[in-house]
Amino acid sequence: MTLTTRTKFLLLVYRMRAKPTAGRVAVWRNLRKIGAVYLQDSVCALPSTPALRRELEGVLERIASSGGHYYLLPLTSLPEDERQKLVDLFIEQASKHFGEIVENCEVNFVKEIEFERFRENFTYEEAEEIRMEFEKIVGWFERVKERAWFGAPNEEEARDWLKRCEVLLEEFEATVFERQGGPETDAFEAHLRVVEDGSNPTDVREQSA
Repeated sequence: MTLTTRTKFLLLVYRMRAKPTAGRVAVWRNLRKIGAVYLQDSVCALPSTPALRRELEGVLERIASSGGHYYLLPLTSLPEDERQKLVDLFIEQASKHFGEIVENCEVNFVKEIEFERFRENFTYEEAEEIRMEFEKIVGWFERVKERAWFGAPNEEEARDWLKRCEVLLEEFEATVFERQGGPETDAFEAHLRVVEDGSNPTDVREQSA
């Protein structure tokens, strides 16, 4: 979902007990999960949309039930330069996450396939394990994209890396079939296509069943 220049923001200021720490950590994790950016400790901002307000309700309940308190303040009329500062923070956050995806593809996923090829571990079990890892990265990408409300300069780079990883995966699976004498690759081709058409891997499997 891409937001516009008319999008307004919410400012959340909260305070929680120092101990137990589980509540504070859970609130921090959930706020980051829904895409909030922190301006300082216990102060964060997020776009004011109906969907995000609904997601925020559970976090606010957790703060209150843990003995904390909060102020949820609408930022309705920010000067343009201050608004741009917030937008830049969201772009920076999304860019960081896309960068982590690129690094994971380049350093972990590609190296794993190279290693399995080196030791000629062409088994169905290994192919399925690598596929599951790829699907996790795809899911990660979709979650980041969903929260990249104002875009990110490296989103396309991350998407390109997913495409490279998909090609490497399909080539590895084809080699497994050749070595193991299995079926043609049609089943695997119906399995994915997640990068090109945006489908969830689980949805593709259900459709091809």
